[in-house]
Parts: sequence; C-alpha cells; structure tokens
Amino acid sequence: MRKLTYYISQSIDGFVAAPDGAFEHLMAYQDMWKWIVAECPETLPTVAHESFGVTGPPRLYDTVIMGRATYEPGLAQGLASPYSHLRQYVVTSTITESLSPDVTLVAGDPLETVRALKAEDGDKAIWLCGGATLAGALYDEIDELVLKTYPVITRSGIPLFYGDFEPRPFTPMETTRFDDGGSVTRYVRT
Repeated sequence: MRKLTYYISQSIDGFVAAPDGAFEHLMAYQDMWKWIVAECPETLPTVAHESFGVTGPPRLYDTVIMGRATYEPGLAQGLASPYSHLRQYVVTSTITESLSPDVTLVAGDPLETVRALKAEDGDKAIWLCGGATLAGALYDEIDELVLKTYPVITRSGIPLFYGDFEPRPFTPMETTRFDDGGSVTRYVRT
C-alpha cells in the first residue's frame, strides 16, 4: 500500500501561510532550497525544474493532492498544471471544470480518492501538498509528515491542520538542520 505524506513548510509556531494565504515570508532561506533540489526535487513546480537544474523522473512522489486554496495561487500565475511531472488532484467544490487535462478535480469526499490512490500498486508516495482544510479532512489517512520549518515566528495564519482536537502520536525519524536556522523533520505515524 502506498503512503500519504504531508510534506509542507511551516513557521516555528506551526503556520503554513499568512491569514490571506501568502507564504513568501518562508521562501528566503537558501539552505532549504538547496535541500529541496537535492532531496525532493519533484516538489518544485514543473516550470522551475530548468532553473534549478532538476532532471529525471520523480524519486519520492508520483502523485500530488492539494486543496483549492493551495492550487489557486499557481492558477493565478497561469499554471493550470503546476506539477505536470506528477499526477495531480485538486479537491474543490467551487472549481467545476479543470483548465488542464493533467489535473483531476475531486468534488466529493477526498477520503475516497486518497484511499483509492493508496491502494494502487507502486513504490512512490502520494504528496499531500496542502492546505490545512484538506489536511484536516485527510487526518486519518496521513502516514508520514515532512515538516520544513523556517526560523520565523508569525503569531497567526493558516495552521498545519484545521479540525477538532484529536491528538495522534507520530515518531520523529530524522532531522536535517541548516546553518540559516531552518530544519526538515520526517515523522511517521505511530
């Protein structure tokens, strides 16, 4: 069975974006970018592959699933298919027609879609790209967290998850720390 990995950036205090969805305040740390290019290049939008020197097939993920609010900033920049090197799913109740044949819209329950994807044969994980609403809806299906933590506190914003209080243990497996203060920690569901 394939696993669902919530791979996401966050501030020290656990916010993935500003209240309006902006995340530029998390993008200024070069050590993290070097790590992403070296370890998880398929998480870069396809349009960025050439400028970062990314070549070859995906290593960790072959499928990405995201919510509408995560998808729309790229769409506003003309990226109807932001990760064309991956199978792409967008969970939305408001976008009714895909602007790209490479993007599958999920209008119903995302649990059904994710469970079907996890049941497929394959050795690559499914990347849950965000956001907090979708992560909350898929809470029971998340097998792994990869948290890219930037050395900034925001005090408010969009959290990692929306949902009810429901503690769930995860075991830290590895942490990479960077000289500029950022870190990446991988957790697996206990």
